[in-house]
Formats: sequence, structure tokens, C-alpha cells
Amino acid sequence: MRVKIINKSKNSLPRYGTAQSAGMDLCADLSEPVILSPLERKIIPTGLYIQLSDGYEAQVRPRSGLAINKGITVLNSPGTIDADYRGEIKIILINLSQEDFIVNNGERIAQMVISPYKQVEWEEADMLDKSERGEGGFGHTGKH
Repeated sequence: MRVKIINKSKNSLPRYGTAQSAGMDLCADLSEPVILSPLERKIIPTGLYIQLSDGYEAQVRPRSGLAINKGITVLNSPGTIDADYRGEIKIILINLSQEDFIVNNGERIAQMVISPYKQVEWEEADMLDKSERGEGGFGHTGKH
């Protein structure tokens, strides 16, 4: 699938790390470093603008290495970029560690996955079909 992209940053285009990767790394586009203090959140620009085809979305997700090693994650994960959005892709990062984290220009801060989706039409009903699970909710399949 081909996707139009405008890159206003000095970073390379997002790319897959391996032949089987689902996500592409997104890099910070900064004129100066940004400090994220513990529990602080900030919007980090990427300098990227994309045009997706109808029926597709881009999902912005945390990078596992940043999460485990530094406590940095994407706050609204997964963030959704709709097919009709034409603005800059920006990432809401939050620092869940106990130390300041410095975001530098070009740093890989998140990953993006392109996924198909379907919109639904609601059909109002008085009852739902029965299922094996029924109304079992959180933890209902746990072993005691």
C-alpha cells in the first residue's frame, strides 16, 4: 500500500526495523531538547503529515524499549490518526519514571501501525443473542 507523506523534519521517513515489523518508528522533530519531568506530559511534534486511504487508520503506540528502560510511554495509547486528518502527527508522551527524561531531536519516541478498520451502523435491539461467556467480565476466566 502506498501512502502520501510530507516530511518537514530533518529526520528520515518512518521505516520498519525488520521484514516482519508491524510498526514504524516515529522520531521527535525538535529545535531544542525537551525535558519531561516525572509524571509530566508534553506533545512532541514529528514533522510528518500523511494521507491515508479510506478504511485505514494509523495507530500511534509506545516503544517497548522506552517504556521498560526509561518509563516513557504514549499517554493516549493507541492514539488514532484518522484517514481524513491532514495535520502534523504529534505524540503525547508521559514520563512515568522518577527521573527527568530528555527528548532530543531525531529520537525514536513512538511507533506507528497502519491498520484497516470498518465503521458500524447501530441496530437497536431489546435483547442480545446468548453466548458461552454471557456477562462474565473482568477476571471471569481466572483460575483460583
